[in-house]
Amino acid sequence: MMVWAGVAALLIWSLGPVYWTLASAFTPSEDFSARPIHFIPQHLTLDHFSRLLGINVARIGGVEVWAQFRAALINSVVTAVAATVLCVAIAALGAYAFTRLEFPGRRALFAAVVATLAIPAYAVLIPLYQIMIRLHLVDTYVGVALIYVSAFLPLSLWLLRSVFEALPIALEEAAQLDGAGRLYIFFKIVLPLAGPGLTAAAILTFLGAWGQYLVPLIFSPEATKPLTVLIPEFITKNFIDYGLITASGSIAIVIPALVVIFLNRYLVSGLLAGSVK
Repeated sequence: MMVWAGVAALLIWSLGPVYWTLASAFTPSEDFSARPIHFIPQHLTLDHFSRLLGINVARIGGVEVWAQFRAALINSVVTAVAATVLCVAIAALGAYAFTRLEFPGRRALFAAVVATLAIPAYAVLIPLYQIMIRLHLVDTYVGVALIYVSAFLPLSLWLLRSVFEALPIALEEAAQLDGAGRLYIFFKIVLPLAGPGLTAAAILTFLGAWGQYLVPLIFSPEATKPLTVLIPEFITKNFIDYGLITASGSIAIVIPALVVIFLNRYLVSGLLAGSVK
């Protein structure tokens, strides 16, 4: 009985805010102040999504926000995808080098890279901002993507190193005997076998980049502003637009939710790929 109670409490704690966001997105604005609070919407409406997507804005007396939302959605997708591709590519090459190549200081260098996971983000914001200003990368896709890569690369590197260590080296040795080069072995043999690990690293990087708030708040103030920065702007000095907040939050939830739902098995298999040799 205690186990089921714990599971129920965990589900409510984790899924409750998601449900409340989705339910509020379909609740009319006048019902937000209704008392007592109804956990199941008494009336349903699509007006919040209509305002957000620029549909019949004049009819419902809303403010045009579709252009801002569309730009923020594109910015979120571009920066998250770019960071994911770069991070996984660099991590794959680095992890293979740390696993198969012998060079001085290999273990110390790997430990130093992974140790950066323990550095709080706010501890390097000022020097990082100064670097980005000098390189003219503030409020650019390249700059934000590179910051995400630097943040998530150590985790991906650690994960893929474990995956590569679990792969049978006999296949690579056999390919070398047949005259295959190092790059051919890496791209044709190692990467296909490490598919689950690569997928897991990509999922973790994408989800992490998609949900970032502090970094884009500072480094993406205007042109590359993502959804995580745009949504809080619906809170003004004298009014909180709960409808737009919950509607845009619902759409922002959909993409990472779909990634987790459809790629969950790859994530689990990738995380477990390096656990058994």
